Amino acid sequence: MTAMTQDNTVEPDERREFARVRAPIYCRPAKRRLGRRKPVVDMSAGGLRVYSDEAFKKGARMEIDLFPPDGVGDYVTCLTEVVWIREIPGGDPANFDIGLQYLDVPPEARALLAKIVEPAGKPG
Repeated sequence: MTAMTQDNTVEPDERREFARVRAPIYCRPAKRRLGRRKPVVDMSAGGLRVYSDEAFKKGARMEIDLFPPDGVGDYVTCLTEVVWIREIPGGDPANFDIGLQYLDVPPEARALLAKIVEPAGKPG
């Protein structure tokens, strides 16, 4: 089970390689310029967790646009893979809770992610 700490990091499960953080960052599927940005639930240097009303299969790959907090930079696009998906009973705040792992992170995206998640570092 995970828990939020006072410094906005999420206590890691024993399996986690990277610490999770809650950051004011948004995402949407890439190439859907008219798509609504949705907040990221939490993220780490290895991936992110999002809510979605659309079901995805485990192993599905997708490009996503990440929109950082104001003043941190422009949006960046990363290739991700669905590593887990859970249905949310009652569909609130969405129908599904999804874990995405980064597969391809361009250098500009890597720099942006480092600014956001680096303070949390790796769990010890």
